Amino acid sequence: MFSLVVTLLVLAVSMFFFVQGKIRSDIVALCSLVILMVFDVVTVDEALEGFSNPIVLMILGLFVVGGAIFRTGLARVAGQKIVKIAGDKESVLFVVIMLVTGFIGAFVGNTGTAALMLPIVMSVAAGAKSGPKRFLMPMAFACSIGGMLTLIGTPPNMVINEALIKAGYPSLKLFSFTPIGIVVLLLIIFALLPASHLLCKKTEEKKSNKRKNKSLNELAEEYRLSRNVTRVRVRYDSPLIGRSFAELKLPTHYNLTVIEVDHPSRGKFFGEGRQELAGPTSVAYGDDILYMMGDIEDVKRFSKEMSAPILSEKEAERESFHFRNWGIAEVLVMPDSSFINRNVMETNLRAQYGVNLLGIQRNGEYIIHGLTEKNLESRDTLLVQGTWENIRKLSSSNTEWIVLGEPLESAAAVPLDHKMPFAAAILVLMVILMVTNAVSSVAAVLIAALLMVLTGCFRNVEDAYKSINWESTVLIAAMLPMSTALEKTGVSGIIANALVEYLGTIGPYALLAGIYYTTSIVTIFISNTATAVLLTPIAMSAAAGLGVSPYPFLFAVTVSASCCFISPFSTPPNALVMNAGRYTFNDYLKIGGPLQFGMGFIMTFVLPLFFPF
Repeated sequence: MFSLVVTLLVLAVSMFFFVQGKIRSDIVALCSLVILMVFDVVTVDEALEGFSNPIVLMILGLFVVGGAIFRTGLARVAGQKIVKIAGDKESVLFVVIMLVTGFIGAFVGNTGTAALMLPIVMSVAAGAKSGPKRFLMPMAFACSIGGMLTLIGTPPNMVINEALIKAGYPSLKLFSFTPIGIVVLLLIIFALLPASHLLCKKTEEKKSNKRKNKSLNELAEEYRLSRNVTRVRVRYDSPLIGRSFAELKLPTHYNLTVIEVDHPSRGKFFGEGRQELAGPTSVAYGDDILYMMGDIEDVKRFSKEMSAPILSEKEAERESFHFRNWGIAEVLVMPDSSFINRNVMETNLRAQYGVNLLGIQRNGEYIIHGLTEKNLESRDTLLVQGTWENIRKLSSSNTEWIVLGEPLESAAAVPLDHKMPFAAAILVLMVILMVTNAVSSVAAVLIAALLMVLTGCFRNVEDAYKSINWESTVLIAAMLPMSTALEKTGVSGIIANALVEYLGTIGPYALLAGIYYTTSIVTIFISNTATAVLLTPIAMSAAAGLGVSPYPFLFAVTVSASCCFISPFSTPPNALVMNAGRYTFNDYLKIGGPLQFGMGFIMTFVLPLFFPF
């Protein structure tokens, strides 16, 4: 009885912190694991069993394989080529984006797929009448659905496979999930094709018709750069002359940033090169014009102390931003970026990446002033300025951010990594090994991961380790003993018996619907992986209690865990596209709510067709 109470309390507290989200999910899971171990609910061996579980080892290997596909540019090039086939027809473009995203999601994790497809979709949808807003949310849904196409596509698939093996059933094959995955993907496409128009209001569509692409000047106007940039002219007696901007430490001393330097004297003889992108090594000369970002009061203080008078409005009108050798771009901070909760100054964007931070878009608001005092948050959109080459290089830092709106032509012009053929060959080898059962699925994935490293698909071994999402890995390893505790203490049996008692008497279809909707509701609040770990033993017990096959019930768990569309925070792809698509919480309720619960009704009757009771 004591163990039962402890398990229920730990489960309740864990779910509370999962929902609250203020503490990392892996830390919550580890704390739960330690408490269960300390109170002897699970033995030490049972507690640590999750870290050697085949699921965890396979997920580690898949992160490495997916990272190599990502870093060599294989997935990006494939996505660009296929999406480009759609042309200008919105309906065709919508379907192709969904199919391509789903296909990539079958082999790359949903977060990686979203990070890969987001800039591509932003680029190809920029010319569409309704703009990218119509495509981004459906693309996020397709990222999660794509994981249902293969055994290795998403952790919940591997969780139910492990449960079947543990119960003495044969292991599922690589493509055992494919028929269901295809049905779900096609249903989602069929439902969203007309419904996605609701995401674009008529006023937005008219606006998009007038403006097919957001130009650099329009992007600057959106962030009100012209209204927040003050121009000053450097006098010949100014203490600025001959000193680098890094030495002056303007952000620290004045809370200001120089984003551009205009050399009028140089322009008299050399028309090109008059404008210079400000950087740490930039030096100002007499008569130069500096473009200062910051509060006007700080500019006035700087102007007085540095003998750099502010230009009058009449003089300033003749000056404008120059997009010749440099440009601006929006960058979306990834949920697992190392920059989250770090001060803007600590990121050292200018020195490390050669770009200037001009503004932050957070929850629909634009932050222009006091940037040096801000800490970056997950899903912030940053407006950065730099040379075109440096802006393109930002795309290579896939674990930190996503560059939005990168021109498709520019992305295609970047030289392809010479290791791309190796990544493609290794991926094909992994699939062949898994399909033919030449080796176990875990061995096939680990072989592929090692080959990716040995053939140089990563810059170094450390880069391969960086591709692993350790939070997700530790979460699964630490939560697996929770399912053991639920079984040992009888919690799974109690819940399963209640479902069987109230729904089983109606029939297996009612019980299947109960399992599906229970999973669906829980997934709204906690991750789909944690949900699958918790609901899988309940589904197994419920099937046993009714004396029917566990397959449809377990597939109901994994399908429901992957089909969570009602909340922007239920899956990483949903969260990633929220800022980029300027969606509100109501957009997810309006589109995702009917979709999520309607899918449950359909799956209740479709799943038994593939996996009879």
